[in-house]
Parts: sequence; structure tokens; C-alpha cells
Amino acid sequence: MKKVAIVQSSYIPWRGYFDLIAAVDEFILYDDVQFTSRDWRNRNMIKTPTGSQWISVPVGQSIHRRIRDVVLLNQKWQKKHWRSIEINYCFVSAPSGNC
Repeated sequence: MKKVAIVQSSYIPWRGYFDLIAAVDEFILYDDVQFTSRDWRNRNMIKTPTGSQWISVPVGQSIHRRIRDVVLLNQKWQKKHWRSIEINYCFVSAPSGNC
């Protein structure tokens, strides 16, 4: 019997998301539903020395669209997010502090 998983997308998915992908024969992103703002679709939390920090992908204001219809108007946020992750998780991969 074929194993199928159907889930909605999320920004920086949790580890279990990847375990689910590995455990099924077919993985389907269910993106034909309404986009929900201020949700895991476009934001997530990272750990920092001063506590948790939200990082969000700018997706505009309209919530009257499907997930698949969301358009990213610019990509300026990518470098900022990557740098935040790099700075706050550097010690894990380089305990000497040389990231």
C-alpha cells in the first residue's frame, strides 16, 4: 500500500516535517487553501542569546488568497534571515567561534 502525506507549507519546517517526507511514498503540499497571515506559512522563531526571535517573510497584507497565490515582492529579507540564523547558530557548527 502506498503511503501519502498531505500538508501545508511552512517556513523553516520542524524536524518532524522532514521525518514525514522520508516516511512516505508521496508527499503533497496542500497549497490550494486560504493563506493565513501571521502563521507558520511565512514566519518562524529562532533561538538567540536574549531569547526567541521571530523572523518573518514579507508577503503583503491581503489574506484573501490561496497559499499558492502568495507572491514575494522582494528578496531583501533573505540575507537578513540567513545572517540571523548564521549568527545565532554559529556555535553549534563552529564552537571556536570562527563561523
